[in-house]
Amino acid sequence: MKNRIILSGLSLLLGLIVFVSEAATAPPLMLEPEESLRIDEIYDLESQLFLSLYSLKGNGEMDYVTGRTVVKHVRSKYGNPVYYYREYPLFYWWNHTMWTDPAMDGVNGNERVYQEDLDFDVSRYKPCVFNGQKC
Repeated sequence: MKNRIILSGLSLLLGLIVFVSEAATAPPLMLEPEESLRIDEIYDLESQLFLSLYSLKGNGEMDYVTGRTVVKHVRSKYGNPVYYYREYPLFYWWNHTMWTDPAMDGVNGNERVYQEDLDFDVSRYKPCVFNGQKC
């Protein structure tokens, strides 16, 4: 019985060490950037996400993306689109990693890595970028 308790404790400790070492390999997700760093906005009709593209370095190159769930999409009296979306994003893309936040409660440590080594392909939303043109 005593050996079983010791073995059980060792298994728990080993599992905890593996969990901590796995969590330490992924860098923590940085907070959502200031609005002044936003360089573009895209509405993805297919996924009903409002995408915000940011340039953290301020050089105009996208290096951070958020995706918020759109609750309602209407047109203003002038014909412009108006989007009503959740306060916090469902997903974040940064540092070649896609993070998901199913609770949509902002960056607070409960986000999960969805996929690593992933480049965000803006040409999916803007075909003109694919041809090397300015949109």
